[in-house]
Amino acid sequence: MTDASQIAEPLDTATIHGYHAHIYYRNEAERAEAAVLRQQIKARFQVIPGRWRDQPVGPHPLPMFQMAFTPAVFITLTPWLMLNRRGLTVLVHPETGDEVSDHAVHPLWLGEVLDLNIDFLRAFAGRAGRA
Repeated sequence: MTDASQIAEPLDTATIHGYHAHIYYRNEAERAEAAVLRQQIKARFQVIPGRWRDQPVGPHPLPMFQMAFTPAVFITLTPWLMLNRRGLTVLVHPETGDEVSDHAVHPLWLGEVLDLNIDFLRAFAGRAGRA
């Protein structure tokens, strides 16, 4: 039995100021599927599309692009992605200002769970001038 004094206070969801969805692909066929998905998302949801990254970048082990969106969009986009991700792996994570926790502790994976390079994020967060 856990001592009630050891239970942490729940985190406040008000700290979430946005979300990112990262859509990954491994080859040209999956990139083509990702392109269709990208167009479908842009046509249906209020998002800010990120650049195509045809090589792994930062903590991401595969090529991908991201979509940034507000908490209000999360409640419709995320279920839509669950049903329409076209067989692709999708990472959805909050934007709280804590990149390490956002990617390592609080992610939502649709499809395969990938091994992110969290050490990259830790090093980035530790640079001068970063919180």
